[in-house]
Amino acid sequence: MDSEQRNDRKIIDSWRANAAPWTAAVRLGQIESRQLITDRAIIEAVLERAPRSVLDLGCGEGWLARALAAHAIRVLGLDGVAALIEQAQRSGGGEFRLASYEQIAAGEIAVRSDVVVCNFSLLGKTSVEGLMRAMPSLLQARGTLIIQTLHPLIACGDAAYQDGWREGSWLGFDAAFVDPAPWYFRTLQGWIKLLSDHGLRLLELREPVHPTLKRPASVIFIAAPAAAGS
Repeated sequence: MDSEQRNDRKIIDSWRANAAPWTAAVRLGQIESRQLITDRAIIEAVLERAPRSVLDLGCGEGWLARALAAHAIRVLGLDGVAALIEQAQRSGGGEFRLASYEQIAAGEIAVRSDVVVCNFSLLGKTSVEGLMRAMPSLLQARGTLIIQTLHPLIACGDAAYQDGWREGSWLGFDAAFVDPAPWYFRTLQGWIKLLSDHGLRLLELREPVHPTLKRPASVIFIAAPAAAGS
């Protein structure tokens, strides 16, 4: 196992250790940016595509599936952390299965959806690249990939603005969170290159703005297989 794979593994290990406090933080509305803007931003981006089916990759405890189910959308949520999948299954709103990004990349999940969503769930490097290679096989004809992630210009902090691994932090979360994992930082150019390198064409880029800070709270990439129409 090389250093890239070890870092990707640390991400999963950290989420396994923090599944319970994360579920509580989401369900109790403890993450301000989510309550103010980013949850609504991803829901609106999905609803605008008018999908009948959605594949939620890195679904966590299933909040997005529950939100979309209210609009009669069929959702399959996949996550590599068993404790999060168990929480999602208990709360319902969709179908939820345990699956790693490596399993998805290997073609072990035979499903195609109108929309594939990755909501703050693309934290690694090798695992994410594998997932992007598999993306066209997960989308229906004229299907759409929607990614929401930290805005690089804000998340970069004082570090150099270049792609690379960063140390993790649970700053702003309560003491129940432990063992923050590293994460792979991508510039805006890095994200766009990730898409284009794997046969995906950027249709739209959105920058949801925090209503009080007046700075981007996130960035949303809306893409489709390059051979498909918009």
